[in-house]
Amino acid sequence: MKRLTVFFCLLFFTTLFIANAQKSANIIAKGAKVEKLTDGFSFTEGPIADKKGNVYFTDQPNDKIYIWTVEGKLVDFGSFGRANGMFFDRDGHLLSCSDMDNEIWSIGMDGSHTVLVSDYAGKKLNGPNDLWVHPRNGGVYFTDPLYKRNYWMRDPAMQQEGQFVFWLKPDRKTILIVDAGMKQPNGIIGTPDGKKLYIADIGDSKTYVYDIMPDGSLANKKLFCSMGSDGMTIDNKGNIYLCGRGVTVFNSKGEQIEQIPIEARWTANICFGGNDMKTLFITASENLYALKMNVKGVK
Repeated sequence: MKRLTVFFCLLFFTTLFIANAQKSANIIAKGAKVEKLTDGFSFTEGPIADKKGNVYFTDQPNDKIYIWTVEGKLVDFGSFGRANGMFFDRDGHLLSCSDMDNEIWSIGMDGSHTVLVSDYAGKKLNGPNDLWVHPRNGGVYFTDPLYKRNYWMRDPAMQQEGQFVFWLKPDRKTILIVDAGMKQPNGIIGTPDGKKLYIADIGDSKTYVYDIMPDGSLANKKLFCSMGSDGMTIDNKGNIYLCGRGVTVFNSKGEQIEQIPIEARWTANICFGGNDMKTLFITASENLYALKMNVKGVK
């Protein structure tokens, strides 16, 4: 009887071990460790890679966008309305949540810019925070939480009726609210096929997944995981990366598969970049970090 009991105990723990091993994906390159690339900023945010793998990121309080090149050099790209979250569109323009005047900008590689969104229903936005561009139609989904800034010249109170998620339609003229039910939406990322959208409600410690309908509206909102996030990204296996206290990785089923500790007060945002798109770039407080991965980012 004792032998039988021991046998079933071993069987149970072996099964549990295998299940956990299957759940934990080998996403980090063997022997790789988080590396600090550069520091000395006030608060880094908004990393996103161009087609070559150069990573653009912001030092938001100092109104600077920098480039970490694939050659490992730091380049000053310029000042663009205190840019926060950023994303490249299909034409190679850098779209930014420019927080100085609560607008969405389209920035050319020559340093020129166009204001895409300055208000909704005749009122200023609260403060666009993060955005994602649909890969097929070019529509822009963006979050608009309220984080009061000491550099605002406007009334720092809530400008809209709530903290919403918006969609700028492909015509770049029409703006619609696609989710009005969040406490404080923040991070946002979609799948490369343009069918799913993930949005973090950092104010309610939850992240949701939606179906993107052919007309651009969102449907079938479901809880993805009970964790909020600042910035977010996705890899080519469909894993979702959430930021805050380090980096927490979930598979497409919403199961946690990895936790990456970062030696910083706050991990704000994240993206894949580099020549092969297999390096994870992490903006955290005063620093920019990198980690070699087995998985790749999606362009």
